[in-house]
Amino acid sequence: MSAVPTTLTDTYRAVPLLQDKVIVVSGVGPGLGHALSTEAARMGANLILVARTEQRLRQVADEVIALGAKAAVIPTDITDEQQRTDLVERAVAEFGRIDCVINNAFAIPPMNPITEIDLAALRAVNETNVYAPLRLSALFADALAASRGSIIMLNSCVSYSSQPEFSGYKLSKGTLQHLASSLATELGPRGIRVNSVAPSYVYEDINKAYFDWLASQAGVDHAEIYRQKAEPTDLKRLAGPEEVARATLFLASDLATAVTGQMLTVDCGEFHR
Repeated sequence: MSAVPTTLTDTYRAVPLLQDKVIVVSGVGPGLGHALSTEAARMGANLILVARTEQRLRQVADEVIALGAKAAVIPTDITDEQQRTDLVERAVAEFGRIDCVINNAFAIPPMNPITEIDLAALRAVNETNVYAPLRLSALFADALAASRGSIIMLNSCVSYSSQPEFSGYKLSKGTLQHLASSLATELGPRGIRVNSVAPSYVYEDINKAYFDWLASQAGVDHAEIYRQKAEPTDLKRLAGPEEVARATLFLASDLATAVTGQMLTVDCGEFHR
């Protein structure tokens, strides 16, 4: 069995695409939230780091600062309206401007067929997956209008799949895609761009553990599960979190000033859209 391919990170050299911009990242933690924060810092941005767990935020902040950027840690439950309002006030006060809000926080929906999903559980996760991005986008709109900034929704290629176990996940992300489209139209006249990014399997710690579990269930090794997941892609590999983060941050940069209402698929060529 061949080894799992590596992502193309060794050849990457950061350039200051986001120099002195201020970017808010929700859902900072392991995997993509961490990569979005550190890759933005490498591009010259200063960060507002948002999650419930202050210790985790401070660990990421230390990394951001070590990369030469500034970081503000604002522990927040983004499902709470008062805490959302406080977040916006503190974020604007910290740096005096906001250039991009990245709605990355995500709660895993029930993994049941759509007709069997517990509605209370679905409502609970959509407080994080749908309503929080809506409210954060609305609350940050004045600051983003002042900077002619942007909003980015972290979506998923699950939107293109129909497996029964992913139905609740697809419902959340499908709704988020429509939200982004509506916000792009509504906020566009104020100079605010709204876009989405849809990765497929991101090869990071959570999915690595998931692949280990799948391998144990199937009686094969991790590399075989990776091969199966990568087989539908044109590049025959999976994107790493840094690769997804860099594609996302392009949409926050001045290279994308005429890009809005779009969903960028970052999946090594699994889906052609």
